[in-house]
Amino acid sequence: MTAVTAPALRVIEAGDECRLERLFYRLSPESVYRRFFTLYTSPPPGALHALADLDHDSRDAVVATVGDEIVGVARYATVAPGVAEVAVVVEDAWQGHGLGRRLLECVAALARVRGVTAFCATLLAENRPAVAMLRAVFPHGVFTSNGTEYEWRAALPAAPSERKTA
Repeated sequence: MTAVTAPALRVIEAGDECRLERLFYRLSPESVYRRFFTLYTSPPPGALHALADLDHDSRDAVVATVGDEIVGVARYATVAPGVAEVAVVVEDAWQGHGLGRRLLECVAALARVRGVTAFCATLLAENRPAVAMLRAVFPHGVFTSNGTEYEWRAALPAAPSERKTA
């Protein structure tokens, strides 16, 4: 049996645009639809640049890499003071192995350092894996249904240095 190396996590870099493109083409149509709510067959013009060129303050992302390839991304974008929208996508071959959860926890810690105190997201109600992941990482998060989509919001846990010790 061949040992599989766990993906490494790091902050996204402007030079990751080509890696994001390769990731896009490895995603199934279902994964693309669940992430973008439409069936893109190719990335929209300018989208890859916008996804890779972040200010690392109000907009940032963490990528999971195996070798030179990105296999997952979690990102946030501030939408109001202290509140950021979060999104996660994981290559199909890596789904179901806890990578999305690792990425979400890492991007939450990064956002917390940048002053974000709550995450929000819109997700398809049928996206049960994403709902389960959000419930696992943020058990006190609130889901509001409009039928086909959920609006979700959760407070970010305090950084370890901010937690009171008993």
